[in-house]
Amino acid sequence: MPSFMCKDIGIDCPFEAHGTTNHELMRKFIDHAEPAHKMHVLSADVIFKVQNAIKK
Repeated sequence: MPSFMCKDIGIDCPFEAHGTTNHELMRKFIDHAEPAHKMHVLSADVIFKVQNAIKK
């Protein structure tokens, strides 16, 4: 099951997400990042980092 933690991309945050697909995991990160990290729009760099940090 794919998983991701904010710490995986250098953000000091305990958030951890699990999902059945990478798309589901990215959606969970976006839902978290908007309020918690004031990331209302994710840059291509952040999306790339998250996609590369997903553990399968």
